[in-house]
Amino acid sequence: MRFALFYEIPVARPWDEDKEYRVYQETLEQGIFGDQMGFHAFWTVEHHFLEEFSHCSNPEVLYGALASRTKNMRLGYGVRLLPKPYNHPVRSAESAAVLDLISNGRVDFATGRSATRKELEGFGVDPRETRAMWQEALGHIVGCWTNDEYEFEGEYWSMPKRRVLPKPRQRPHPPLWGATTSDEGHALMGELGIGLCSFAVGTSPTEVKRKIDIYRAAVAKCEKPIGAEIHNEAATFTMMCCAPTREEALEAATESFEWYPSFGAKQIAEVAEWMNEEKRDLGTYAYAADMKKHSDDGSLDLISMDYLTDAGACVVGTPDQCLESCRNYAAAGVDLLLCLVNPYKVPHEKVMQTIELIGKHVIPNVS
Repeated sequence: MRFALFYEIPVARPWDEDKEYRVYQETLEQGIFGDQMGFHAFWTVEHHFLEEFSHCSNPEVLYGALASRTKNMRLGYGVRLLPKPYNHPVRSAESAAVLDLISNGRVDFATGRSATRKELEGFGVDPRETRAMWQEALGHIVGCWTNDEYEFEGEYWSMPKRRVLPKPRQRPHPPLWGATTSDEGHALMGELGIGLCSFAVGTSPTEVKRKIDIYRAAVAKCEKPIGAEIHNEAATFTMMCCAPTREEALEAATESFEWYPSFGAKQIAEVAEWMNEEKRDLGTYAYAADMKKHSDDGSLDLISMDYLTDAGACVVGTPDQCLESCRNYAAAGVDLLLCLVNPYKVPHEKVMQTIELIGKHVIPNVS
Protein backbone atom coordinates (compact mmCIF):
# COMPACT_ATOMS: atom_id res chain seq x y z
CA MET A 1 0.00 0.00 0.00
CA ARG A 2 1.25 3.43 -0.95
CA PHE A 3 0.56 6.71 0.85
CA ALA A 4 -0.56 10.08 -0.50
CA LEU A 5 -1.09 13.40 1.21
CA PHE A 6 -4.68 14.51 0.67
CA TYR A 7 -5.97 18.07 1.06
CA GLU A 8 -9.24 19.95 1.16
CA ILE A 9 -7.29 23.10 2.07
CA PRO A 10 -9.59 24.30 4.87
CA VAL A 11 -9.34 27.87 6.11
CA ALA A 12 -10.87 27.98 9.56
CA ARG A 13 -12.33 31.14 10.99
CA PRO A 14 -11.48 33.69 12.28
CA TRP A 15 -10.20 35.04 8.98
CA ASP A 16 -7.77 37.86 8.44
CA GLU A 17 -6.45 39.30 5.19
CA ASP A 18 -3.46 36.91 5.17
CA LYS A 19 -5.17 33.70 6.34
CA GLU A 20 -5.57 32.09 2.92
CA TYR A 21 -2.03 33.11 1.97
CA ARG A 22 -0.61 31.42 5.07
CA VAL A 23 -2.65 28.26 4.52
CA TYR A 24 -1.44 27.90 0.94
CA GLN A 25 2.18 28.55 1.91
CA GLU A 26 1.92 25.91 4.64
CA THR A 27 0.34 23.45 2.21
CA LEU A 28 3.24 23.94 -0.19
CA GLU A 29 5.73 23.38 2.61
CA GLN A 30 3.92 20.22 3.69
CA GLY A 31 3.78 18.85 0.15
CA ILE A 32 7.48 19.45 -0.45
CA PHE A 33 8.31 17.80 2.86
CA GLY A 34 6.04 14.88 2.00
CA ASP A 35 8.09 14.27 -1.15
CA GLN A 36 11.23 14.16 0.97
CA MET A 37 9.65 11.79 3.49
CA GLY A 38 8.61 9.20 0.92
CA PHE A 39 4.93 9.92 0.30
CA HIS A 40 3.94 8.52 -3.07
CA ALA A 41 1.63 11.34 -4.10
CA PHE A 42 -0.06 14.64 -3.29
CA TRP A 43 -3.80 14.92 -4.02
CA THR A 44 -6.32 17.70 -3.53
CA VAL A 45 -10.01 18.20 -4.12
CA GLU A 46 -11.69 20.66 -6.44
CA HIS A 47 -14.41 22.42 -4.45
CA HIS A 48 -16.30 25.67 -4.82
CA PHE A 49 -18.14 27.90 -2.33
CA LEU A 50 -17.46 25.65 0.69
CA GLU A 51 -16.17 28.26 3.09
CA GLU A 52 -13.90 27.04 5.87
CA PHE A 53 -14.27 23.43 4.66
CA SER A 54 -12.31 23.80 1.39
CA HIS A 55 -10.73 26.80 -0.32
CA CYS A 56 -9.30 24.64 -3.11
CA SER A 57 -11.19 25.79 -6.18
CA ASN A 58 -8.33 25.87 -8.72
CA PRO A 59 -5.88 23.19 -7.61
CA GLU A 60 -3.96 22.96 -10.87
CA VAL A 61 -2.00 26.10 -10.05
CA LEU A 62 -0.96 24.43 -6.80
CA TYR A 63 -0.01 21.24 -8.66
CA GLY A 64 2.20 23.25 -10.98
CA ALA A 65 4.00 24.85 -8.05
CA LEU A 66 4.57 21.45 -6.48
CA ALA A 67 5.67 19.91 -9.76
CA SER A 68 8.51 22.41 -9.90
CA ARG A 69 9.57 21.83 -6.28
CA THR A 70 9.31 18.06 -5.94
CA LYS A 71 11.09 15.17 -7.62
CA ASN A 72 9.26 11.91 -7.06
CA MET A 73 5.79 12.58 -5.68
CA ARG A 74 2.87 12.06 -8.05
CA LEU A 75 0.20 14.75 -8.38
CA GLY A 76 -3.40 13.63 -8.07
CA TYR A 77 -6.57 15.37 -9.18
CA GLY A 78 -8.81 14.37 -6.32
CA VAL A 79 -11.06 15.11 -8.19
CA ARG A 80 -11.55 17.05 -11.38
CA LEU A 81 -15.26 17.88 -11.63
CA LEU A 82 -16.57 16.87 -15.05
CA PRO A 83 -20.26 17.85 -15.25
CA LYS A 84 -21.16 20.85 -17.37
CA PRO A 85 -20.31 23.68 -16.82
CA TYR A 86 -17.62 22.99 -14.20
CA ASN A 87 -14.94 22.02 -16.72
CA HIS A 88 -15.11 21.45 -20.47
CA PRO A 89 -13.64 18.04 -21.39
CA VAL A 90 -11.20 19.58 -23.86
CA ARG A 91 -9.93 22.00 -21.23
CA SER A 92 -9.59 19.11 -18.78
CA ALA A 93 -7.57 17.11 -21.31
CA GLU A 94 -5.34 20.09 -22.08
CA SER A 95 -4.76 21.05 -18.45
CA ALA A 96 -3.85 17.55 -17.28
CA ALA A 97 -1.55 17.09 -20.27
CA VAL A 98 0.37 20.27 -19.48
CA LEU A 99 0.79 19.20 -15.86
CA ASP A 100 1.91 15.75 -16.98
CA LEU A 101 4.57 17.30 -19.21
CA ILE A 102 6.01 19.71 -16.66
CA SER A 103 6.01 17.04 -13.94
CA ASN A 104 7.66 14.42 -16.16
CA GLY A 105 4.67 12.11 -16.15
CA ARG A 106 3.56 12.28 -12.53
CA VAL A 107 -0.18 12.93 -12.96
CA ASP A 108 -3.00 10.76 -11.59
CA PHE A 109 -6.31 11.88 -13.08
CA ALA A 110 -9.25 11.24 -10.78
CA THR A 111 -12.65 12.60 -11.70
CA GLY A 112 -16.04 13.07 -10.08
CA ARG A 113 -19.43 14.68 -10.47
CA SER A 114 -19.89 16.78 -7.28
CA ALA A 115 -22.11 16.11 -4.29
CA THR A 116 -23.07 19.38 -2.61
CA ARG A 117 -25.98 21.76 -3.15
CA LYS A 118 -23.75 24.82 -2.89
CA GLU A 119 -21.68 23.68 -5.86
CA LEU A 120 -24.34 22.04 -8.03
CA GLU A 121 -26.86 24.85 -7.60
CA GLY A 122 -24.14 27.49 -7.76
CA PHE A 123 -23.06 26.33 -11.22
CA GLY A 124 -26.59 25.52 -12.40
CA VAL A 125 -25.98 21.78 -12.65
CA ASP A 126 -28.96 19.43 -12.71
CA PRO A 127 -28.14 16.62 -10.22
CA ARG A 128 -30.12 14.13 -12.29
CA GLU A 129 -27.69 14.52 -15.19
CA THR A 130 -24.33 14.56 -13.42
CA ARG A 131 -23.47 10.89 -13.84
CA ALA A 132 -24.25 10.90 -17.56
CA MET A 133 -22.27 14.13 -18.03
CA TRP A 134 -19.35 12.74 -16.03
CA GLN A 135 -19.17 9.56 -18.09
CA GLU A 136 -19.50 11.36 -21.42
CA ALA A 137 -16.84 13.91 -20.50
CA LEU A 138 -14.39 11.22 -19.39
CA GLY A 139 -14.75 9.46 -22.73
CA HIS A 140 -14.06 12.70 -24.60
CA ILE A 141 -10.97 13.39 -22.47
CA VAL A 142 -9.52 9.98 -23.28
CA GLY A 143 -10.29 10.56 -26.95
CA CYS A 144 -8.46 13.89 -26.91
CA TRP A 145 -5.40 12.28 -25.35
CA THR A 146 -5.19 9.17 -27.50
CA ASN A 147 -6.02 10.45 -30.99
CA ASP A 148 -3.93 12.70 -33.21
CA GLU A 149 -7.14 14.40 -34.30
CA TYR A 150 -10.45 13.96 -32.55
CA GLU A 151 -14.08 14.90 -32.98
CA PHE A 152 -17.20 14.13 -30.99
CA GLU A 153 -20.94 14.68 -31.01
CA GLY A 154 -22.42 13.81 -27.64
CA GLU A 155 -25.49 14.62 -25.62
CA TYR A 156 -23.75 17.40 -23.71
CA TRP A 157 -20.69 18.40 -25.76
CA SER A 158 -19.65 18.43 -29.39
CA MET A 159 -16.50 19.41 -31.27
CA PRO A 160 -15.55 19.26 -34.96
CA LYS A 161 -12.31 17.49 -35.81
CA ARG A 162 -9.44 19.19 -34.00
CA ARG A 163 -5.93 18.36 -32.88
CA VAL A 164 -6.08 18.77 -29.10
CA LEU A 165 -2.65 19.77 -27.82
CA PRO A 166 -0.50 19.05 -25.96
CA LYS A 167 -0.57 15.32 -25.37
CA PRO A 168 0.34 13.94 -21.94
CA ARG A 169 3.78 12.55 -21.16
CA GLN A 170 2.42 9.22 -19.91
CA ARG A 171 1.33 6.72 -22.54
CA PRO A 172 -1.35 5.95 -23.40
CA HIS A 173 -2.50 8.55 -20.84
CA PRO A 174 -2.37 9.29 -17.09
CA PRO A 175 -4.02 6.69 -14.84
CA LEU A 176 -7.77 7.24 -14.56
CA TRP A 177 -9.62 7.13 -11.26
CA GLY A 178 -13.26 7.73 -10.38
CA ALA A 179 -14.70 8.97 -7.08
CA THR A 180 -17.80 7.46 -5.54
CA THR A 181 -19.60 6.88 -2.27
CA SER A 182 -22.45 4.52 -3.13
CA ASP A 183 -22.26 0.76 -3.70
CA GLU A 184 -23.68 1.34 -7.17
CA GLY A 185 -20.87 3.76 -7.92
CA HIS A 186 -18.22 1.28 -6.76
CA ALA A 187 -19.57 -1.25 -9.23
CA LEU A 188 -19.66 1.35 -12.02
CA MET A 189 -16.00 2.29 -11.57
CA GLY A 190 -15.12 -1.38 -11.96
CA GLU A 191 -17.34 -1.79 -15.00
CA LEU A 192 -15.59 1.18 -16.65
CA GLY A 193 -12.14 -0.22 -15.82
CA ILE A 194 -10.88 2.83 -13.93
CA GLY A 195 -9.22 3.12 -10.53
CA LEU A 196 -11.48 3.45 -7.52
CA CYS A 197 -11.55 6.43 -5.16
CA SER A 198 -13.82 5.23 -2.37
CA PHE A 199 -14.71 8.49 -0.67
CA ALA A 200 -16.51 8.13 2.64
CA VAL A 201 -14.92 9.66 5.72
CA GLY A 202 -15.41 7.96 9.06
CA THR A 203 -15.70 4.55 7.41
CA SER A 204 -14.11 1.54 9.11
CA PRO A 205 -11.61 -0.65 7.26
CA THR A 206 -14.18 -3.45 7.40
CA GLU A 207 -16.68 -1.32 5.47
CA VAL A 208 -13.93 -0.12 3.13
CA LYS A 209 -13.15 -3.77 2.31
CA ARG A 210 -16.81 -4.51 1.60
CA LYS A 211 -16.96 -1.63 -0.85
CA ILE A 212 -13.63 -2.49 -2.49
CA ASP A 213 -14.82 -6.06 -2.94
CA ILE A 214 -17.78 -4.72 -4.95
CA TYR A 215 -15.34 -2.84 -7.14
CA ARG A 216 -12.96 -5.79 -7.52
CA ALA A 217 -15.76 -8.08 -8.66
CA ALA A 218 -16.86 -5.57 -11.29
CA VAL A 219 -13.41 -4.64 -12.62
CA ALA A 220 -12.51 -8.31 -12.98
CA LYS A 221 -15.29 -8.57 -15.58
CA CYS A 222 -14.37 -5.39 -17.47
CA GLU A 223 -13.58 -6.08 -21.13
CA LYS A 224 -14.04 -2.64 -22.68
CA PRO A 225 -12.60 0.02 -20.36
CA ILE A 226 -13.43 3.65 -20.94
CA GLY A 227 -9.69 4.36 -20.92
CA ALA A 228 -7.10 2.91 -23.23
CA GLU A 229 -6.41 0.18 -20.69
CA ILE A 230 -7.79 -1.16 -17.42
CA HIS A 231 -6.61 0.53 -14.24
CA ASN A 232 -7.63 -1.65 -11.29
CA GLU A 233 -6.22 0.04 -8.20
CA ALA A 234 -8.33 1.08 -5.22
CA ALA A 235 -7.85 4.18 -3.08
CA THR A 236 -9.64 5.43 0.00
CA PHE A 237 -9.01 8.30 2.36
CA THR A 238 -8.71 8.65 6.10
CA MET A 239 -7.94 11.38 8.61
CA MET A 240 -4.45 11.03 10.05
CA CYS A 241 -2.50 12.55 12.95
CA CYS A 242 0.68 11.03 14.40
CA ALA A 243 2.66 12.22 17.42
CA PRO A 244 5.20 10.85 19.91
CA THR A 245 2.37 10.16 22.38
CA ARG A 246 -1.27 9.28 21.83
CA GLU A 247 -2.31 12.13 24.12
CA GLU A 248 -0.49 14.67 21.96
CA ALA A 249 -2.04 13.27 18.77
CA LEU A 250 -5.55 13.36 20.26
CA GLU A 251 -5.09 16.92 21.49
CA ALA A 252 -4.06 18.08 18.02
CA ALA A 253 -6.67 16.07 16.12
CA THR A 254 -9.90 15.84 18.10
CA GLU A 255 -11.63 19.10 17.18
CA SER A 256 -10.81 18.76 13.48
CA PHE A 257 -11.56 15.03 13.26
CA GLU A 258 -14.99 15.55 14.80
CA TRP A 259 -15.84 18.68 12.80
CA TYR A 260 -14.87 17.46 9.33
CA PRO A 261 -17.17 14.43 8.84
CA SER A 262 -20.11 16.27 10.40
CA PHE A 263 -19.74 19.35 8.20
CA GLY A 264 -19.10 17.32 5.05
CA ALA A 265 -22.11 15.08 5.57
CA LYS A 266 -24.36 18.10 6.12
CA GLN A 267 -23.30 19.50 2.75
CA ILE A 268 -24.37 16.27 1.06
CA ALA A 269 -27.62 16.24 3.06
CA GLU A 270 -28.50 19.61 1.53
CA VAL A 271 -28.72 17.93 -1.90
CA ALA A 272 -31.59 15.77 -0.65
CA GLU A 273 -33.28 18.81 0.91
CA TRP A 274 -32.92 20.79 -2.33
CA MET A 275 -34.30 18.02 -4.54
CA ASN A 276 -37.17 17.41 -2.13
CA GLU A 277 -38.05 21.11 -2.27
CA GLU A 278 -38.31 20.86 -6.04
CA LYS A 279 -40.11 17.51 -5.87
CA ARG A 280 -37.41 15.77 -7.86
CA ASP A 281 -36.32 12.17 -7.46
CA LEU A 282 -32.91 11.76 -5.85
CA GLY A 283 -31.80 9.31 -8.53
CA THR A 284 -28.07 8.59 -8.23
CA TYR A 285 -27.90 10.81 -5.12
CA ALA A 286 -30.07 8.46 -3.08
CA TYR A 287 -27.32 8.23 -0.46
CA ALA A 288 -27.92 11.92 0.31
CA ALA A 289 -31.25 10.93 1.86
CA ASP A 290 -29.40 8.97 4.55
CA MET A 291 -27.23 12.00 5.24
CA LYS A 292 -30.33 14.18 5.55
CA LYS A 293 -31.92 11.74 7.97
CA HIS A 294 -28.83 11.82 10.18
CA SER A 295 -28.66 15.60 9.89
CA ASP A 296 -32.31 16.02 10.85
CA ASP A 297 -32.09 13.73 13.88
CA GLY A 298 -28.92 15.42 15.14
CA SER A 299 -26.72 12.35 14.94
CA LEU A 300 -24.17 14.10 12.73
CA ASP A 301 -23.48 16.43 15.65
CA LEU A 302 -22.67 13.44 17.84
CA ILE A 303 -19.68 12.15 15.85
CA SER A 304 -16.93 11.79 18.42
CA MET A 305 -13.28 10.87 18.47
CA ASP A 306 -14.20 7.85 20.59
CA TYR A 307 -16.55 6.66 17.85
CA LEU A 308 -13.94 7.19 15.14
CA THR A 309 -11.17 5.41 17.03
CA ASP A 310 -13.39 2.57 18.22
CA ALA A 311 -14.41 1.93 14.61
CA GLY A 312 -10.82 2.22 13.39
CA ALA A 313 -12.11 4.91 11.05
CA CYS A 314 -9.13 7.22 11.38
CA VAL A 315 -5.38 6.97 11.97
CA VAL A 316 -4.33 8.68 15.19
CA GLY A 317 -1.73 8.06 17.87
CA THR A 318 1.89 7.05 18.16
CA PRO A 319 3.85 5.74 15.16
CA ASP A 320 3.25 2.15 16.30
CA GLN A 321 -0.47 2.76 16.69
CA CYS A 322 -0.66 4.48 13.29
CA LEU A 323 1.25 1.58 11.74
CA GLU A 324 -1.31 -0.88 13.08
CA SER A 325 -4.19 1.21 11.74
CA CYS A 326 -2.57 1.53 8.31
CA ARG A 327 -2.00 -2.21 8.13
CA ASN A 328 -5.75 -2.61 8.60
CA TYR A 329 -6.36 -0.50 5.49
CA ALA A 330 -3.79 -2.54 3.57
CA ALA A 331 -5.53 -5.75 4.67
CA ALA A 332 -8.81 -4.29 3.37
CA GLY A 333 -7.33 -4.18 -0.13
CA VAL A 334 -6.41 -0.51 -0.30
CA ASP A 335 -3.65 0.20 -2.84
CA LEU A 336 -3.37 3.93 -2.15
CA LEU A 337 -4.20 5.49 1.22
CA LEU A 338 -5.06 9.17 0.88
CA CYS A 339 -4.02 10.78 4.17
CA LEU A 340 -6.07 13.80 5.21
CA VAL A 341 -3.55 15.36 7.56
CA ASN A 342 -5.47 18.58 8.18
CA PRO A 343 -9.25 18.18 8.02
CA TYR A 344 -9.89 21.59 9.59
CA LYS A 345 -7.49 23.39 11.91
CA VAL A 346 -4.65 21.04 12.85
CA PRO A 347 -1.65 23.34 13.43
CA HIS A 348 1.01 23.42 10.73
CA GLU A 349 3.73 22.13 13.03
CA LYS A 350 1.56 19.15 14.00
CA VAL A 351 0.92 18.36 10.34
CA MET A 352 4.65 18.48 9.64
CA GLN A 353 5.22 16.16 12.61
CA THR A 354 2.67 13.69 11.22
CA ILE A 355 4.35 13.73 7.81
CA GLU A 356 7.76 13.11 9.38
CA LEU A 357 6.66 10.31 11.70
CA ILE A 358 4.60 8.53 9.06
CA GLY A 359 7.45 8.86 6.60
CA LYS A 360 10.04 7.47 9.01
CA HIS A 361 8.10 4.80 10.86
CA VAL A 362 4.98 3.80 8.94
CA ILE A 363 5.56 4.00 5.19
CA PRO A 364 8.66 1.75 5.26
CA ASN A 365 6.81 -0.91 7.28
CA VAL A 366 3.54 -1.29 5.35
CA SER A 367 3.73 -3.60 2.38
